Amino acid sequence: MKARTPQLSLRLDAAAPDHDARWRAGGRIVYLGAPLILVLDTACRLLERVGGELHLPLPPAATARQIRDAAESWLRDEAQRIFMEKSALAGRQAPKIVLSFGNRGDWARREGDLLRCHWRLVEQPLAVIEQILAREQAGAQAAPHCDDLFALAG
Repeated sequence: MKARTPQLSLRLDAAAPDHDARWRAGGRIVYLGAPLILVLDTACRLLERVGGELHLPLPPAATARQIRDAAESWLRDEAQRIFMEKSALAGRQAPKIVLSFGNRGDWARREGDLLRCHWRLVEQPLAVIEQILAREQAGAQAAPHCDDLFALAG
């Protein structure tokens, strides 16, 4: 029998990636271009950001799914708040903001009086968010379509 090449052995012996690794106490998420550390804290009643930490009102035995749901819910709420705030500052009548959840498409697109923004845009730095919202409110042409929306998310 023919021996395996070293590269093939490495691939076959490698452990499967743990997709839940970031959804544990001490895991990191990105908010406005900076990392936030997830802290499970039964002493707090609501999710709250304290410096570079996001305190989740969950017990130490919380599952990855519970942590993910809580953190992403907070991120979506923050996205809605920030997008509304920034679109109102653009000097025009603020459009109705609707969050989108698709895997492909633009960060934001105008549909009449509606501005549809991908909720993960909140992971980008504030300057990027402001630029995208201003472009869409001005009615400028959208950036070229990208097949992988998260390729630039880093």
